[in-house]
Amino acid sequence: MMWNAGRIARAGIPGFYGGRQAGGRGRQGMAERRLFDGIVQDMALRSAGFIVTVYGDVVVPRGGVLWTGTLIEVCERVGISESLVRTAVSRLVAAHRLRGERLGRRSYYRLDASAQREFDQAAGLLYGAEVPPRGWQILHAPDLAEDEARHQRMGHMGGAVFIRPDRGQPVPPGALAFRAADPPELDRIGQFWDLSVPHRRYQDMLARFQPLAQAGAALSDEMALIARLLLVHDYRGALLRDPRLPQDALPADWKGHEARALFRSLYRHLSPAAERWIGGHFEGQDGFLPAQTAESRARLAG
Repeated sequence: MMWNAGRIARAGIPGFYGGRQAGGRGRQGMAERRLFDGIVQDMALRSAGFIVTVYGDVVVPRGGVLWTGTLIEVCERVGISESLVRTAVSRLVAAHRLRGERLGRRSYYRLDASAQREFDQAAGLLYGAEVPPRGWQILHAPDLAEDEARHQRMGHMGGAVFIRPDRGQPVPPGALAFRAADPPELDRIGQFWDLSVPHRRYQDMLARFQPLAQAGAALSDEMALIARLLLVHDYRGALLRDPRLPQDALPADWKGHEARALFRSLYRHLSPAAERWIGGHFEGQDGFLPAQTAESRARLAG
């Protein structure tokens, strides 16, 4: 369920730049097209992952329920077809990430309660203030699989021993935790992680979105929303792989801080127009979702 978004840039998006939406845009439409093409070039979008982004960024802070028709329309704007959306939604329901509801002939989906904690943690990383670590957790965890340790952004010290910055995370079941202060040779700590993956993703994100920031353009409301969703999706993909090590433990050319600054600046810049589009086009069970809520305002304030 993956669409290579670079193909969108070459072929055009059904419904986004053609027909009704393109009418009357003129130079602004062409400028938006060039910016969009640069963002999506070679970006591989998985339908389930993008749907998670839509819910996490837009739907959850506005009550958590979205009409399927709106979801299909938004995904179409980035080249994900209706059939891929329906397949991805079915799989997210089976995985207890979404839960379906019917009202008349319409289907709506909300975040499943079992996924709420994961969404809250991701939202805290994306929109909250950075939490500095208080030393290190060293874990002896014989029951922890290496894949799960990577998912929790732990470094592997060898055998059943793992390490991560101590931000008060709960200890995995069956693990024995030791807490340690920063060692004198803090620059050697990074060897326990493969930092090449998040570093490369940060580089790609900067290359995609810096032209948008440099253009300083006033985008249409629709394009502002699509750009914000792609920004969140791209940055989240890097951030959730980043162990967020202290500065002195990172490579000298680390791009994570630059990427975070760009994310925060662009998110604020795009949000007023994006939220106007949300308030006029995103439908929940009780009509259009609000353009803003206390939770969405708190994210911007954060």
